[in-house]
Amino acid sequence: MSNKIGIVVVGVGRWGVHLVRQFYQNPLTKVVAIVDQNPERLPAVQQQFNLDLSSVVLAKDWAEVRELPGIQAVAIATPASTHYCLIKDALNQGYHVLAEKPLTLDPQECLELSHLAEQKQRQLMVDHTYLFHPAVQRGKEAIAALGKLRYGYAARTHLGPVRSDVDALWDLAIHDICIFNFWLGETPIQVQATGKIWLERSGNSANSNISQEITTENKLFTQGLADFVTVNLTYPSGFEARIHLCWCNPDKQRRLCVAGSQGTLIFDEMSPNAPLMIQHGFLERNNETWQPVGQKSEVIAVSPGEPLRLVCDRFLDLVINPNQPSKNQPISSGWLGAELVQIITALSKSLNQGGIPIKIPR
Repeated sequence: MSNKIGIVVVGVGRWGVHLVRQFYQNPLTKVVAIVDQNPERLPAVQQQFNLDLSSVVLAKDWAEVRELPGIQAVAIATPASTHYCLIKDALNQGYHVLAEKPLTLDPQECLELSHLAEQKQRQLMVDHTYLFHPAVQRGKEAIAALGKLRYGYAARTHLGPVRSDVDALWDLAIHDICIFNFWLGETPIQVQATGKIWLERSGNSANSNISQEITTENKLFTQGLADFVTVNLTYPSGFEARIHLCWCNPDKQRRLCVAGSQGTLIFDEMSPNAPLMIQHGFLERNNETWQPVGQKSEVIAVSPGEPLRLVCDRFLDLVINPNQPSKNQPISSGWLGAELVQIITALSKSLNQGGIPIKIPR
């Protein structure tokens, strides 16, 4: 009998295909089944990875494979509105779960699933990939060189991909909020969001039947799916961050910065040769004027490593060794997923109410 971890990948869209690649190529795992409701995706994945159909089941519905022998874990990369039911059933079946972000669209559902995972003694991990990015990990250490932290700013823009299940806020903001929270070691106490809708208003979209069927989405996206969103975050320390998000901007940006009294730490994914750097410098009083001093650029060395592979490796490590010391526990647990969904939900509330500030319950 094989000692490999049997895993099912549910959802093989843009991101799910990468999960198939990771687990199909990993010597510790055996892909037992692949599930997707789109009839075109399954043969495409079979061809892309030259899957042996005598050992990998291709199915259109989770119900067809949920009781197959040899399953120990499930990776879920379906629309966010489907996560709750799929994750709950997988945990009740006794499977470990790796879920694409966001964990669900409801913070109470996230907490329920996290409690269920504890009760079942199973791993529930959320694929917040940036928390495993070598540049983000290194940035956590480098931030000490900035002196007193003052404020942050980020931009995440491109032409698509445009989603039909969530807006740009839910699709994009969670990445930058993750990084800010991780680097600062704190979570926001107040949030604010404003936005614009250019592509799909409620009831006018080619996918409007989807939003009408999903009551949770209707509550979150009462005006439709925002293509452009500006987010403001306020932290207990007084640190403030602004995030610019857009699906309709050909100027592709993946950039996040933290400014302090001694310099600014910059994480720029569009700069592959130097994704992490510090612009050192500060202002010094000279008689009646302020003069910039200490200006220099420092490229921060970053270890190699594909973030998604590091996510999957950590998940498998926890499946194999569930009783590791606390310092080795996942930095992207269901509990953290619930915390982030609470923040995004508050931002949706602010967005739907014209940008009023919303307090985050502690």
